[in-house]
Amino acid sequence: MSEAGRIALEIDGLVRRFGAREVLSDITLAVPEGKITCLLGESGSGKSTLLRLLAGVDAPDGGRIRMGGREIVGPRTFIEPEDRAIGFMFQDYALFPHLSVDDNLAFGLRHLSRAERDARVAEVAERISIGHLRGRFPHSLSGGEQQRVALARAMAPKPAILLMDEPFSNLDQGLREKVRRETVQTLRALGATAIIVTHDPQEALAVGDLIVLMREGTIEQVASPFAIYDNPVSPYAAEFMGPCNRLTGIWSQGMLETPIGAFPGNLDLPDGTLALACIRPQALSIEPDGAGISARVLGKTFIGESEQIDIQVHPLGAPLRMHSHFRIPMEVGARVSLRLNGAQVHVFADPAQPRPEG
Repeated sequence: MSEAGRIALEIDGLVRRFGAREVLSDITLAVPEGKITCLLGESGSGKSTLLRLLAGVDAPDGGRIRMGGREIVGPRTFIEPEDRAIGFMFQDYALFPHLSVDDNLAFGLRHLSRAERDARVAEVAERISIGHLRGRFPHSLSGGEQQRVALARAMAPKPAILLMDEPFSNLDQGLREKVRRETVQTLRALGATAIIVTHDPQEALAVGDLIVLMREGTIEQVASPFAIYDNPVSPYAAEFMGPCNRLTGIWSQGMLETPIGAFPGNLDLPDGTLALACIRPQALSIEPDGAGISARVLGKTFIGESEQIDIQVHPLGAPLRMHSHFRIPMEVGARVSLRLNGAQVHVFADPAQPRPEG
């Protein structure tokens, strides 16, 4: 295992342009050793471009990359991909169809003697629990088996850092969760430093020790899973990490005053300024009509483990949405009382910030 607090990779001011379009702008990031870092963002945010720059299959237009203090990319430096000690696991796994599992694992070990190569293939196959697949060919493997073989091939040369581009996206939902759990357990058992690209916030929260949320070629927020969900730095970050109800209010004496209550925040704004509350659906609950904020049930959608309820509150123009893990007895059209758990309300200064797509 790695020493706590060590940095495996440093990115400083990285820029990438395609023609006149800047797809990465001043990316600066420290990747911790022995941890899983998730690059999270919607399509076009720059996360896969950043991964390609780290792998060395593309070159930046500015900035530096250092591994273990050694510069691998800079104004006068470009270390070739094969000399970076970085493994790359592709989204489609890219296994060689004409090679057996053993030969796929051995592909990056050609610098070793035959005996050393055989020993390393046997070792990594055992560590990743694919020993029973070694004589087979990719076409005979399931999606989950192909994923594990691709992981083993990437790990066989003992890379200092493993890059994984949407490694679970080609799997069906049930299998995806199982393979993801097994992969994360393997990476943690090996003490691996991994950078995983994903567009799925739930996957990033489940997998990452550190989440790097990207937006239009910039970094929006870098934080642990709990911190980025509980303390988003912007409406974009709040809404990307999970559903939110947006509510505009008036900032006054350290509180955002809205038609459904006043919420504390840490904003440097003059009193009377418009500000924004992002209210998580789980912050809301309803009771039979009585004490509380008067509301009406507009719709109910059963989604298995929870129920989604749309609520109209006067004088709000748009309905609020809540989630409940308990069965709500009130029917559509019923008058109810709305209550709020302020711990899941995030207050921001800019009500005009656009919502993320997707």
